Amino acid sequence: MAALRARPLPTPPAMRYGTATMHEDDLILPPPPAPPPPCATCGKPEDLCLCASLVPERTRLQLLILQHPQEQDVELGTARLLAGQIENSVIKIGLSWPSLSKALGRQVEAKRWGVLFMGSKEEVAKVPRGGIAVFGRKDVAPDSDLILSDLEGIVLIDGTWAQAKTLWWRNAWMLKLRRIVIHPDFRSAYGNVRKEPRRESVSTLEAGAFVYGRLEGDPDLQERLLKPFDVLLDRWRKRRRRPAKAGPPPAV
Repeated sequence: MAALRARPLPTPPAMRYGTATMHEDDLILPPPPAPPPPCATCGKPEDLCLCASLVPERTRLQLLILQHPQEQDVELGTARLLAGQIENSVIKIGLSWPSLSKALGRQVEAKRWGVLFMGSKEEVAKVPRGGIAVFGRKDVAPDSDLILSDLEGIVLIDGTWAQAKTLWWRNAWMLKLRRIVIHPDFRSAYGNVRKEPRRESVSTLEAGAFVYGRLEGDPDLQERLLKPFDVLLDRWRKRRRRPAKAGPPPAV
């Protein structure tokens, strides 16, 4: 006698609950897990945060970064990458401060501080490529090198060019600082990631690294300060190339 083989039960096309009919396509999937919160220090997503790997450098020059409150580029912004590598640096977010001392939270002598100024094309052309200079009203100061060697600190303005101009004109005390113009001998590592207004335009980190590399007497300092930026850009590009997660298979 042949063994009886149980016939599989057909899969019901729908499930009935009371008077409502629920099809397989109507099943609600659980929401995807929420992404980890951004870093409380730099504001970047977890996979772009480099705070734990930054090594503070002890430098002669102190650092103050003034950041426009509408600077939106959290993922690729570089201000905190630089501040995290300069010991005792200060970042202030806002539009205006009564004075340099108020922004720093301590009394300082304004003429012993320099501010990195967005020089015109004509001014930049007066600085040798790869150089840095202090400008007077119209030209390079005759004692530029002496002034640079006596600086106590520098101020960097972080934001788009329009935002940086806003900060410049809203803080008249900057006119009391030494106006520093640089002529970088490299192109920004941003490349085609971010469009810069001029060929010699560089990021806040790159500008700061250039100044510190020239004024601290440490030939390798600029390269060390720039390394985290290279890592950030590499991670960001890989993140952009990452394929999107596939959705659920279509119903048959």
